[in-house]
Amino acid sequence: MTTASRTSGTSVRAQAQAAFVAGGEGLARLGVVVAAAVPGAVLPVGAAVFAGVLSFQFLQRFGLEVFGPLLVAAAVGAVVAAANVRRTANRTRGLLERWFGVRLPARYEPMPGLEMDGRGHWWTGYSYHRSRAVAKYAQLVHWGLRDRTTRAELTWLGVNPFLTLALAGPVVALLVLGAAVILGGPVPADGFGPLNGRMTSALLGIVLGAAMVVAGILVAPLAVRTYAEVARRILDQEGRASHAQLTRRVAELTETRADAVGSQAAELRRIERDLHDGAQARLVAIGMTLGTIEHLMETDQEAARELLAEARQSSARALQELRDLVRGIHPPVLAERGLGDAVRALALDGALPTEVFVSVPDRLPAPVEAGVYFSICELLANAAKHSGAEQVWVDILYRAGFLRVTVTDDGVGVADPSRGTGLRGIEKRLGTFDGVLAIDSTSGGPTTITLELPCELSSPRTSTSFAKV
Repeated sequence: MTTASRTSGTSVRAQAQAAFVAGGEGLARLGVVVAAAVPGAVLPVGAAVFAGVLSFQFLQRFGLEVFGPLLVAAAVGAVVAAANVRRTANRTRGLLERWFGVRLPARYEPMPGLEMDGRGHWWTGYSYHRSRAVAKYAQLVHWGLRDRTTRAELTWLGVNPFLTLALAGPVVALLVLGAAVILGGPVPADGFGPLNGRMTSALLGIVLGAAMVVAGILVAPLAVRTYAEVARRILDQEGRASHAQLTRRVAELTETRADAVGSQAAELRRIERDLHDGAQARLVAIGMTLGTIEHLMETDQEAARELLAEARQSSARALQELRDLVRGIHPPVLAERGLGDAVRALALDGALPTEVFVSVPDRLPAPVEAGVYFSICELLANAAKHSGAEQVWVDILYRAGFLRVTVTDDGVGVADPSRGTGLRGIEKRLGTFDGVLAIDSTSGGPTTITLELPCELSSPRTSTSFAKV
């Protein structure tokens, strides 16, 4: 036997030994995976069945043998499952870190604290409730559904049992069937060469069973790696977005950028038109009037004084038009006092009685303030022109990283973005900030329009105020 052949034989034996060691390790890990998946699946189902049986015994007296126990079982199962969500996810994270060195840190968004506003309602960070207990549970449910890590853990709780069954089932089937074929007796076969039929069938049974057992051992590491990869994709909050998500996001940003550029160009054209048709024309007329006065000073002083008075009035009107134009670009009160005071000043000049409630921590970013201010301007103008309302309420709230503005009127309702460009323009303006516009306007009223957009603040100081104008 040559040295090369001996080396080749040693290498094959080493590879086979390594494969069987990895297979044994994979079987052990697969057993741990099955054991780890049992509580998240068995406990909720068992609790639901137990609660359903007990409630059936109790509720059959009231004629609720079907729906009552089902509702009780579903509620108990959901509560037990919710109690196992984080525990199951953390157990899986620990297995992946210990086996493969993959760390899946869990980063949860902070849960906002309950706050009572000036009207005595509890604010959860997402909605208002009169009862503090209801607000507390609503906050927990809403936060869990909005938090990205918690949603991933909920997904994993549902996927884990089925994934474990799909991966461990074939491996267990191969091992069990292989052992059954080896121990269960010979496989029917005819004689072969010097072996009679009984010996041939026994040998085939041993070979077939051993092959199935070996296949199960060798497949086990692949099943564990597949389990780890699926778990990483679901629980990994630092992973890259899918191609479809990136494509959709690029399309959204392209559309909002085009809207922002178009709005800016339209605003520049409006400013140019207003300057050309208003202040510029008046200044040209004043210049011509001053030239005429210069010629009349020595010949007709009375006419020159009349023209001076006219020029003074024209200059005052030009100055007012320039101030109105500047106010339309960016109101001074908005730059100096912030969104709350700017909206109050706007409400004072409005055609309808308006109540303004503001709960905003310090100042918002200037672009956000401007966008929201002009959106509120448009909504108040629409309410005055089209709604037939007698009262308008404006609520400006900042909670959980979102600015929410609600404009409500008691008019006839049926606000429809397709009937004009106002609401569509507001929607496009908000889209620049990843904001959304929601309309609740039934026939007969009232109409509630909600603007919501994400934004950051520079100071944690909170200012809450209420004003009726």
